Amino acid sequence: MTTRNYLFAQSNDDIALTRFIATAASATGFLKGSPGGHLPGWYTMGADNGDFLATLYARLEAAYPAAGQPFYAVRLWTNLLWQPAYLAVIAVHLHGALPAVTTLSQSRQNLDVDGYRLKAGPQVEGSVETLIAQAGRDLRAMADALLVDINAVTRLKRVPALRLLTDRMLSLMVRLKHYRPEISIEEQYRFCALWLEAMGLKGHGGLETLDLHDGRQVAIMARKGCCLDYLAFPDAYCASCPKLEDDVRRGRERTNILAELDAAS
Repeated sequence: MTTRNYLFAQSNDDIALTRFIATAASATGFLKGSPGGHLPGWYTMGADNGDFLATLYARLEAAYPAAGQPFYAVRLWTNLLWQPAYLAVIAVHLHGALPAVTTLSQSRQNLDVDGYRLKAGPQVEGSVETLIAQAGRDLRAMADALLVDINAVTRLKRVPALRLLTDRMLSLMVRLKHYRPEISIEEQYRFCALWLEAMGLKGHGGLETLDLHDGRQVAIMARKGCCLDYLAFPDAYCASCPKLEDDVRRGRERTNILAELDAAS
């Protein structure tokens, strides 16, 4: 929930940020943000984040003792990138302007990162292509800084990390159809290519087309990254897991998509 300080009049930047935070919350139903800067104990790019990461790592290790170091490292990475990615995509495709996402400060909630603060300031405006280019650069800068931070605490290899970042963007490009039902599958592919190009992620995954039984076509993820959840939850593979045979993966994704479509109808 956003709050206002009534001692000072809101500026246009304040109003625009409040509107963006409300849009993100309404579109997703789960993004929880407020205006403001870094708070003690929160993760912010460029701050001293060692204690934040070490504490989260220790909590993951205690909760999943058999999972192992690679799982804990990956969870640090995915935990701290999901909110920036969601916010960037919502800013570009729903809000129509880009706040300074690199000022994002994120809160730790037990084993997860959930909740954020953003500083008010001028928002970048322009065409969708212009916004994607800027947002992509911002996200990649945040990811590169996070990778350095994580490797000061534990070990996370660059290529698997970038593949997981790609997976997040692919999932959002698939999800974009939910937020913007009017866009075509061709537009999903085009936007996806622009995001991956802007973030330097070409070749780390992509979209593919799945034919449904009623003749409809939908975009699904063709991932190269693995979240390693099976290390903590044996025999539990994501529907889109690249470790699955293609026919099995497509079958699982088809089942999930049909269930979502039925629920929405």
